Amino acid sequence: MNFEIDEQQRDFAASIDAALGAADVPAAVRAWGDGDTTPGRKVWAQLTDLGVTALLVPEKFDGIDASPVDLVVALERLGYWAVPGPVTESIAVAPILLADDERSAGLASGELIATVALPPQVPRAVNADFAGLTLLASDDQVSDASIGTGHDSVDPARKLFDVTATGAAQPADTARAYEFGVLATAAQLIGASQAMLDLAVEYAKQRTQFGRIIGSYQAIKHKLADVHIAVELARPLVYGAALALAEGSPDIARDVSAAKVAAGDAALLAARSALQTHGAIGFTQEHDLSLLLLRVQALRSAWGDPTLHRRRLLEVLS
Repeated sequence: MNFEIDEQQRDFAASIDAALGAADVPAAVRAWGDGDTTPGRKVWAQLTDLGVTALLVPEKFDGIDASPVDLVVALERLGYWAVPGPVTESIAVAPILLADDERSAGLASGELIATVALPPQVPRAVNADFAGLTLLASDDQVSDASIGTGHDSVDPARKLFDVTATGAAQPADTARAYEFGVLATAAQLIGASQAMLDLAVEYAKQRTQFGRIIGSYQAIKHKLADVHIAVELARPLVYGAALALAEGSPDIARDVSAAKVAAGDAALLAARSALQTHGAIGFTQEHDLSLLLLRVQALRSAWGDPTLHRRRLLEVLS
């Protein structure tokens, strides 16, 4: 059985990399954290042009109706570049909650960006001050919501907001929407892990200590190899969870939680190793690694922290 992504999916990922690599995303993230979302909106416009915002929107609303695997391909790259905004919520969750809602066309066209609160696991909506639509979902229902008090996150570009339902509740598959939220977050963690590993490898080729390039030391080689192995072990679990969702497997909860735990662990290891390789410079605001370090800390607890997903795994397997 072949678990590799196909040529079209590889080309899709490459097109995202090309666009975001030329977009100065780190500058957009820093501006976002300072309250200026204009550069970030330009990044989102590029995602729309590439079809990313339309991935899970039904074809009847001018969407692509793509598979969860295609979603993972895209969101891993968005995680790699640390794209700001409600990525999981607008691209992966809102299309599920608004499955038969004509506003889905706005998601596909990029005219509408949505964020979601889904208590108890997701009690607040991220970037609700940026989104054009805020949704509150629970108990197989979804309603429009108004935003209330804002709360700072460990990642300045991910401000969280209390929300209150304002519209009439409509039926929605909130359980499936939650699984897509977890999957999308895990995919971004894999991308962020790879980005931090790449930064660490490049820096290890340049930094000298005791007259030698630090990348020549066995301890550094082993540390970075451990990160590579962790990422390569977690990535198949993320794609496996995507296949479970695509096929309607009875093991969706197990596979999605396993993916989130593995992706979170790989990202934490990548963060620690990258910071140790860079030294103190890696955590300065001027260094792009700092943006990934903060994003990983935020995403590890988003859509269920590691404890919640380990508990869910235990319940499923016991």
